[in-house]
Amino acid sequence: MARLIEGLDAARVRENAERIRSEIGDAELLAAVKYVPLEELGVLAEAGVTLLGENRAQDLEAKAAAQPGLTWDFIGHLQSRKVKQVLPLVRYVHSVGSESVLRQLERHGTPQTEVLVEVNVAREAGKSGIAPDELDDFLARCPVRVVGLMTMPPLADDPEQSRRWFAALAELAGDRGLPQLSMGTSQDYLVAVEEGATIVRLGTTLYG
Repeated sequence: MARLIEGLDAARVRENAERIRSEIGDAELLAAVKYVPLEELGVLAEAGVTLLGENRAQDLEAKAAAQPGLTWDFIGHLQSRKVKQVLPLVRYVHSVGSESVLRQLERHGTPQTEVLVEVNVAREAGKSGIAPDELDDFLARCPVRVVGLMTMPPLADDPEQSRRWFAALAELAGDRGLPQLSMGTSQDYLVAVEEGATIVRLGTTLYG
């Protein structure tokens, strides 16, 4: 079980954030806060990190209430029964990828709702996301505005092993005129940016 990230230092986080921003150019730095306790979030704000991503609906609700001045995205697996709870709290949901979620978006989405569709680019068994050849049909049936795509490539020790999957997602998005690409985490974000990421979801490298 992963440990909570406690004792964050604002100066250190700011320094890390400045370095990362110099590396990623126009891409957005999103702080993944699944393991950051609510009481530590003020340190991120103090460090100038204002875009946060949460994986769990219940934690998102509590953290967004505590830090309403920050921008929130939902980046975890989205259960259909949590759609109503999540939508009012976030800028984007990054992980739309099931028929049941589409049905809930139809019920609870608004003209302002914007989402990213999760694509299982490597077609890993048991992994969330839409297969690439199912994407067009899924997009056609999505009842809210799709602004981009998201992926989690297969686990790999070498970031270069993720490049082909990031490139594949970028091609899918480019062919469909979708501007946002949420891809890249602490171990492979530099490769993701080289392949066109517009949002990188970072934890360890930002906090360490």
